[in-house]
Amino acid sequence: MIPRSGTAAAAVLAVTLAGCGAGPAGPDPEPSAPASAAADASAPRVLATGLEAPWSVAFLGGTPLISQRGTGEILELLDDGGTRAIGTVEGVSAVGESGLLGLAVDDRDRLYAYSTGQDGNRVQRFEVTGEPGSLGLGAAETIIDGIPAAANHDGGRIAFGPDGMLYATAGDAGDPDAAQDRGSLAGKILRLTPDGDVPDDNPFPGSPVYSYGHRNPQGIAWGADGTMYAAEFGQNTWDELNVVTPGANYGWPDVEGVAGDDRFTDPVQQWSPAEASPSGIAVVGETIFVANLRGTVLRSVPVADLGSATEHHAGELGRLRDVVAAPDGEVWFLTNNTDGRGTPGPDDDRLLAVEPPAG
Repeated sequence: MIPRSGTAAAAVLAVTLAGCGAGPAGPDPEPSAPASAAADASAPRVLATGLEAPWSVAFLGGTPLISQRGTGEILELLDDGGTRAIGTVEGVSAVGESGLLGLAVDDRDRLYAYSTGQDGNRVQRFEVTGEPGSLGLGAAETIIDGIPAAANHDGGRIAFGPDGMLYATAGDAGDPDAAQDRGSLAGKILRLTPDGDVPDDNPFPGSPVYSYGHRNPQGIAWGADGTMYAAEFGQNTWDELNVVTPGANYGWPDVEGVAGDDRFTDPVQQWSPAEASPSGIAVVGETIFVANLRGTVLRSVPVADLGSATEHHAGELGRLRDVVAAPDGEVWFLTNNTDGRGTPGPDDDRLLAVEPPAG
């Protein structure tokens, strides 16, 4: 059951909303200045507090599950706003950006987790036992392993697409050239069956590679029409929002952002890393929501105008790691101020909820 109030619900936060258009208009577009500020009609509602470097939220039926990067724990959110660990993913190596990362649930209520082990990144599957409030984590079954890992650029987002296939983002693991090597799993978006097999209709026969030329993608989501979107960290120049198509090359490390080069697929929108650093994304209705770390903002992009964007809660909540569509239509998102790069407040990290803001 999704809780309607958290232990810190009294901590209503002031919010600022600023609109900005940052769509790439040429090979080297300048980011646009924010439009004038306006009040947001929906202040965040606090669902949970005291999380330790949370990374991902997934729903097992109506029960929210949260991954904690450093501890390797998977938490369930209780009705009273508290949390309890349903289990710990064994063998997690949490160094730098690595650790327990993305979560996903399939249509049989089996839980999938992307994590860093001693021999690289992997995706494992778990049966979840018990009832909400007393869930347990079953034994791990490896779906794929050997994804290159490092202290930085581990990707880590997993999600089931509308085709029922499992998609996983893999960063370049500090080896930029690997992103252009289709024989490597680094710097890719991967596509697998729920059991870990390579689908027959993947773009490269016998390979889990779905798209390549990625630096560190950490957000994937689909629109109502089946269009796949991905958010990606740039290096020094441009972060990206991409429309992902099978077999496409997104250019890293040869290009960053819009290049106008026919060999590569350009992003539909780009931002400077200081104002973005996008991690998780979600599509709610006709809007893409993007959680931003360095930019400390929840950004929304209308599906009908992929070159525009609006900023929500700018600078009010700190670093934002993930955003998801809750079953009741709300937008839920995680702060990430305890990951060693933020400035934690007394209740951090937190899971927050808002009604979908316009724009």
